[in-house]
Amino acid sequence: MPKRFEEMLLDLWMSLLLVWITCVPCMSMTPIIGQSKSTQTGGSAVVASGLGEGQRLLSRAKRGWVWNQMFVLEEFSGPDPILVGRLHTDLDVGNRNVKYVLAGEGAGTIFAINELTGDIHAMKRLDREEKAEYTLTAQVINADTDEPLEPPSEFIIKVQDINDNPPQFIEGPYRASVPEMSAVGTPVTRVTATDADDPVYGNSAKLVYSILEGQPYFSIDPNSATIKIALHGMDREMKEEYLVVIQAKDMGGHMGGLSGTTAVTVTLTDINDNPPKFSKSLYEFVIPEDLPIGKMGGKVKANDRDIGDNAKSTYSIIEGDDQGMFEIITDSQTQEGILRLKKPLDYESKRAYTLKVEATNIRSEPNSGVPFKDTATVKIVVEDSDEPPVFSKPMYLLEVNESAPINTVIGTVTARDPDSTGSLVRYFIDRHTDLERQFNINVDDGKITLAKPLDRETDMWHNITVTATEVRNHSQISRAIVAIRVMDINDNAPEFATEYEAFLCENGKPGQVIQTVSAVDKDDPIQGHYFDYRLVPEMLNNPNFTIKNNQDNSISVLAKHDTFRRQKQEMYFLPIIVTDNGNPPMSSTNTLTIRVCGCSNDGIVQSCNVEAYVLPIGLSMGALIAILACIILLLVIVVLFVTLRRHKNEPLIIKDDEDVRENIIRYDDEGGGEEDTEAFDIATLQNPDGINGYLPRKDIKPDLQFMPRAGQHSGPNGVDVDEFINVRLHEADNDPTAPPYDSIQIYGYEGRGSIAGSLSSLETASSDSDQNYDYLREWGPRFRRLGELYSVGESDRET
Repeated sequence: MPKRFEEMLLDLWMSLLLVWITCVPCMSMTPIIGQSKSTQTGGSAVVASGLGEGQRLLSRAKRGWVWNQMFVLEEFSGPDPILVGRLHTDLDVGNRNVKYVLAGEGAGTIFAINELTGDIHAMKRLDREEKAEYTLTAQVINADTDEPLEPPSEFIIKVQDINDNPPQFIEGPYRASVPEMSAVGTPVTRVTATDADDPVYGNSAKLVYSILEGQPYFSIDPNSATIKIALHGMDREMKEEYLVVIQAKDMGGHMGGLSGTTAVTVTLTDINDNPPKFSKSLYEFVIPEDLPIGKMGGKVKANDRDIGDNAKSTYSIIEGDDQGMFEIITDSQTQEGILRLKKPLDYESKRAYTLKVEATNIRSEPNSGVPFKDTATVKIVVEDSDEPPVFSKPMYLLEVNESAPINTVIGTVTARDPDSTGSLVRYFIDRHTDLERQFNINVDDGKITLAKPLDRETDMWHNITVTATEVRNHSQISRAIVAIRVMDINDNAPEFATEYEAFLCENGKPGQVIQTVSAVDKDDPIQGHYFDYRLVPEMLNNPNFTIKNNQDNSISVLAKHDTFRRQKQEMYFLPIIVTDNGNPPMSSTNTLTIRVCGCSNDGIVQSCNVEAYVLPIGLSMGALIAILACIILLLVIVVLFVTLRRHKNEPLIIKDDEDVRENIIRYDDEGGGEEDTEAFDIATLQNPDGINGYLPRKDIKPDLQFMPRAGQHSGPNGVDVDEFINVRLHEADNDPTAPPYDSIQIYGYEGRGSIAGSLSSLETASSDSDQNYDYLREWGPRFRRLGELYSVGESDRET
């Protein structure tokens, strides 16, 4: 037989033996269900037996077994219901009609009782993991009357466990990590398995753990399931990840137990146990001497077998760079050492450098606490390059007086070729910095001269760029900034700070300050400005005004009397000479305008115009302007009103006989009879001014390319009138010279059978005075009215 089947058969046999041992006493004895529950240790109970007519004799009877707890084996699937136990009472002596009743959990569905014998059977297959016990109530009643013979008693049926559930790792599979080089016995992680079997009954839930895969690197405690390091010196750089298979087996690990497995992935984490190591002990680089500062000259790399921060290193120059020509930095992405230039190289002064570079881990070694290091030698060879000229100074500061004449030498710039060949140098001015070509430079010696006159008041500073170019190689160019300061001379006369206009009150007092005047000078002397003010010589004895020096480069203009009147003189002009203290001194004459005004008693200016005295009623000029504007506005309104009324009364009909655009000609005449009905559809109206029906437009420029259509022809006999009209309508719609307003289209179709011919007078070539309408009376009664109308019209003209 298979091993699994033997184990199940053995468990079943042990369970049946246990049930038999438990149930034999109940079947060999006659226990009685008493009035109260018996204890689990047996004891005695009060028994009530029927004596007739409702009388009861109370006596004590001894229990023969512990009946209030029964057992049934789980997962039993025999052909017949399994007997759980039997209930019996002393009242059941064979001569009484006794019936057993079962109630509670599963009564009637899971458990059934034989009403006569008290046997309890399990009707279904039970699973302890779903429900471990059932609480039921048993009672003895009279089979005839259903009256209870004893009080109900409660008991429990427990489902006995068998080993039918294997251990399970609910949280698996697991992942764990442990530092590399950990000591033997270092805990890695702990796994946990669960067994659904009863942990109290037997060993069905007693688990033992073991390793199926992962030895000899790891071990596991069989009881606590703690995984530990079992091998010394496990190096991550050799192998980083391990797969461990753990088994949990119930029944204490004995034969017949069920088992479950799980996988644990153990990762060795890195520690800093490897030093950085340069790939070469000697690095050689060739660097051109014109390498810009801050640019890379070479790369070095120290490899580290560790990962993460443990593999990061910093680089430094520990020897050979006394002048501080180089620096080395760490590239955070590639962990390379970047050698950069800090100072410019000069092939002519030094052609080779030997440096010692060190790489150091940023983290210390775990045991000693000292970081790992490694060194390498870097040899740098400077390569000669054609360098541009070098100025003696990167910036020049020159000064020149603004009065300096043309071709004055302002200063000199010098540059040399640093190469060993020593090429000649030519000098030029970058004209983008000297757009006005204010300066020139000698191409051979670098002397800067003045090309145009200077004015400090216009530009105080001139910043130009001078270039130096090798004669042998024009591509080698260097630049220097030359700042030229224009020195001031006294070439500007002082003048009033602003255009002053003073106001003098008529009722002012003598000695009253009219205006305070100050001056400005565009020059900027070193000792500062000092201005002298005086009246022009012819105004020294001015009877009206005088000036007073305020000792702060300003003066006050004072009035000499109080008899100023606007009617006498409205405005005064006071010339003042202002002189500076330069060498030579410069002066200018400035005129102060003084206006006489009317003021209030507080000295506030109210009016400075003469018109206040011209208006006897006290109206100002502003008031008069407002009144005049109102009058003009009223006149404009009246003119517009009259114009609109006149246009409204004009007739709408245009009197021009030549413009027939909106002329309406009404005929209130009778036709020519039934014979003329065929001509009714078409009005034979023609434009007396037009030629062949062509009507020129008056509102647009005529198109010379368009030729008017041929003269109108009457439709031939038998032509349909509707078709004729549509043709004419199509021609009118497609005619670009057709007017955009309502007009009369000309149709020359007269119809058929009319003896009167055309009735329209528009085609008549003669005038009204030459026309004779007597023939209308001869046409019959239908044309009598038309003849009378034309006869009356003719007689009216004669009258």
